Amino acid sequence: MTNLPPRSLITRLGMPPTLAWGYFGLLLFMIGDGVESGYLSPYLIDQGMADSRVAVLFTVYGVAAALAAWLSGALSDLWGPRRVMWTGLGIWGVFQLVFLVAAIPATSYPLMLLGYGLRGLGYPLFAYGFLVWIAGVAPRARLSTAMGWFWFAFTGGLPTLGSLVAGGLIPYIGAYATLWAALVLVAVGGLIALLLVRDDRGGKRPQADGEGPFATLLGSVTILWRNPRVGVGALVRVINTASQFGFFVIMPIHFTRTVGFGLTQWLHLLSAMFATNIFANLLCGWIGDRLGWRHTIAWFGGAGCTLSTLLLFYVPDAAGANFPLALVVAACYGATLAGYVPLSALMPSLEPKHKGQALAALNLGAGASTFVGPAVVAAFVGPLGVEGVVWIFAGMYAVSTVLALFLKLPDDASKAEATADADATGARPGTETTAASAPA
Repeated sequence: MTNLPPRSLITRLGMPPTLAWGYFGLLLFMIGDGVESGYLSPYLIDQGMADSRVAVLFTVYGVAAALAAWLSGALSDLWGPRRVMWTGLGIWGVFQLVFLVAAIPATSYPLMLLGYGLRGLGYPLFAYGFLVWIAGVAPRARLSTAMGWFWFAFTGGLPTLGSLVAGGLIPYIGAYATLWAALVLVAVGGLIALLLVRDDRGGKRPQADGEGPFATLLGSVTILWRNPRVGVGALVRVINTASQFGFFVIMPIHFTRTVGFGLTQWLHLLSAMFATNIFANLLCGWIGDRLGWRHTIAWFGGAGCTLSTLLLFYVPDAAGANFPLALVVAACYGATLAGYVPLSALMPSLEPKHKGQALAALNLGAGASTFVGPAVVAAFVGPLGVEGVVWIFAGMYAVSTVLALFLKLPDDASKAEATADADATGARPGTETTAASAPA
């Protein structure tokens, strides 16, 4: 990566210099993956597919994506991250071709289930394989910042820039051709990341010597209780985005029918929420490396989301359809969700000999949040209403605040005196790359 100028700027920004092309490739890949996010469902319905069948198709895709998210860490321990990313890119391309060449032209539902459903395995293997690569390369003292750049590229592509690309292309080339454009973006991004990144650590097996395939895969589950801190971290990750997926169910109805906003205004609020989240990912990664990972998770993430979740409900409920005020609280909610970014740095550091397994647990928590949030809504919106559900989510965030404070690194106890000495001398956190100086 010596041919990518300026190296010194990349280092100051917090990216591992050898992985800089990987971040750019990931951004392009996720833009391609996110192209369809805003229009595929109505497009398929316009082609004559029943709503229920579209729902099943997206459910199959979601299950495949959740499975791949968990496997990405375990397989990275087994094969090395680069091979996992190649596998994800290959799966995405092959099954997108099945979807475009065979399933859509023939309007064949079984082929759609095969092509689109199994394509869901692709992006988590590629993206989260790169996440494991970052965990193995970035200096521990800058790991949270490096992870912030990962989530910046990930969420910047899916759904933000992907939806903008779709909106720009569809009026000119049509919805079907835009799906082909998505394939091109994914292929270009994937090849940039895999061919231009020269860091050899992506091809190595990070797991301990002597562990076979079965032990490696099983370990990605048993680590939840083998290392209780990893299990707690996975639970914190579930809480992180549970409200987000729950709010997707109830907030559009609440804001349009109760508060009085139009659907377009609600969509603008949603866009502002996640645009803020993209840049807050970078900020919270940087803050985590300076104030400490678990303190950032606890106070910016847990405590911040406790407050912003309540504000998101009560401010519009009291002020009515006041768009500027609602915009502020929506942005606050999106920003505080990013407070959990250092968790991606903390989890592999809790189990340094099995970073892939620890990240598999993290990804398992992320997948679980996609159904925990809607499940909370389904169970409690009837008896408690929207307000009660909001308080449940706020309570979950308060619990995560406490849990995060227990996520101390394995050597924290032995570091206590050294840390106190560093504080006494005014040493700035994150200026060293040794284990003793890494934030917790």
